[in-house]
Amino acid sequence: MPMVRKPKLGIQGPVVAWQDPWAGEASDLVMRTGTGSICPSQDPKPEPGAFVQALLELSADFYVHHVIPGQEDQQHLWEDIDRAGLDICLGNEYGNINGPWVEGTNRYDVPDALITRAAESGRCIGLLYDEPEHLQINAAQYRKDGWFPHWGVTDGMSLEAARSKVERAVQEQVKHVQHVSGQKSVTAPSMPLITEQVFPTMFHTLARAGMDVCPKVMKESFQSLQLATALGAAKQYGRSLWICADLWGPDTGTWFTRFPGFPGHSPEEFASALRMGYFMGPTHLFAENIDVLMQYTPSGFKQTEFGDVWMEFTKQFIPEHPLTWKHSEADPDIVVIHSDDSNYGQNERLFGNREPVTSETNHSESIFHIWHLLSRGAIPAHGSCMHIPGYDFPRHSLKRDVPLEKFPLAGGYATENGRGVHPLFYPVNNVVAYDDRVSRERLGKPKLILAGGSSLSAESLAAIFDAANHGSVVVIAAWLLPTDAPQEMRTSGRKGFGQWLVTDDFLDETIRTAVEPFLGEADCWIQRFGAAEVRMTPKDSLGFTLDFEIHMLKR
Repeated sequence: MPMVRKPKLGIQGPVVAWQDPWAGEASDLVMRTGTGSICPSQDPKPEPGAFVQALLELSADFYVHHVIPGQEDQQHLWEDIDRAGLDICLGNEYGNINGPWVEGTNRYDVPDALITRAAESGRCIGLLYDEPEHLQINAAQYRKDGWFPHWGVTDGMSLEAARSKVERAVQEQVKHVQHVSGQKSVTAPSMPLITEQVFPTMFHTLARAGMDVCPKVMKESFQSLQLATALGAAKQYGRSLWICADLWGPDTGTWFTRFPGFPGHSPEEFASALRMGYFMGPTHLFAENIDVLMQYTPSGFKQTEFGDVWMEFTKQFIPEHPLTWKHSEADPDIVVIHSDDSNYGQNERLFGNREPVTSETNHSESIFHIWHLLSRGAIPAHGSCMHIPGYDFPRHSLKRDVPLEKFPLAGGYATENGRGVHPLFYPVNNVVAYDDRVSRERLGKPKLILAGGSSLSAESLAAIFDAANHGSVVVIAAWLLPTDAPQEMRTSGRKGFGQWLVTDDFLDETIRTAVEPFLGEADCWIQRFGAAEVRMTPKDSLGFTLDFEIHMLKR
């Protein structure tokens, strides 16, 4: 019998629904969302016991707790969580929004005293860093008194130097937490730092520096791109894969709504996203936030339609679909190799550097062309998430038309055309993305390799050239070849048992023709883990929901 690999399931605490059960009124004195204003709680405050019981009824294995600056010492929190047999993950989002910030940054680090207390509890499974890639690139998102990127100022640096500075800063914080918490294992710490990301960039840099990887799904992501990038970072650097099913998003509809964009996805999309995330074989999977799953009323907790979806997923779907693979078994037919340039389509502020880096910026855009090619045009050629030109979010009209005091909306809000902008389905054929330091061993035996971005290490260049000689079709950007590269590398054509194609444009018709045989079916997204092939197809005409088939391949 194959081993069943059920991920740990978690629930993130409330941000607008009710006050923190342990901090009470202090919750309403800080900004708890990234909207730039204090949002009063909508429901009465539940007592801690009732809240913990709700977590248990939602089948949570762990609770993601928002640490409130100035309210870090909550003795009863640890006692209640321990009594319930739950684990806890500490998040830094409120501190990022409100401060206090580490000097010279916009980052809040959980205080050392709390880290020590968390370690002593034996219940803390990680420190969740909320959108650290976003706050490095867009440093003025919350802090308005200057330009203070999350891991340090990079103005005037080359792209390579800026990337290295971020990596060193993360490494230092990882080591600091390990020291303060008394963790003995460096390779498998009991209290890892986790990078929870909305943008599919910097995954590799932060994983290389020692953080576990947590892509947000739903949100405003192109799901196949987001997950293939996170899978590659976790696999390449041996990190755990957490998945956050983030209910904040761009759309509106006739569903229970706490706030503009919250939730910004339908219950049906949520159901598909949970299954999609589960089939990626993560170590942990949690929902952001409990606000959408539950309401607290004078008669106790009441599930919303989103709570019903979560309960069906945990109580029925998971038991009926035991997972026998894990994310580290991802076995791609197509490998994307790209330097981690921190460009998601903004084409500026790479790693927080406000000075233009024209040639490197232009080369970093090649990753968008690669994904456009691999998705048969479904993913745009000018960015890797929806925070790029061309997307108008329905939630903006909800924010404009409905006063804050009217929320929550039991019946939601319908837009004029009734259509959203965020489908889940973007077809790619078993793709994983590595960075420009991938080794020959990690590369494996893919059928197709595409190498873009702004740089490529000598080791990775040698690895993909060797892969071509052993049968892979390799498409490589011409600017990645060193000036002293041998002629056989600078010339397209047959190489051993494979093919080597040098290009200045991944969307050139010659390249399109060469990669066409590897692109798979236009209406299918495939991700393979060992012998398990996960096949995802659109369940509705626009791909907001998914159907799933699991094919067990003979080896």
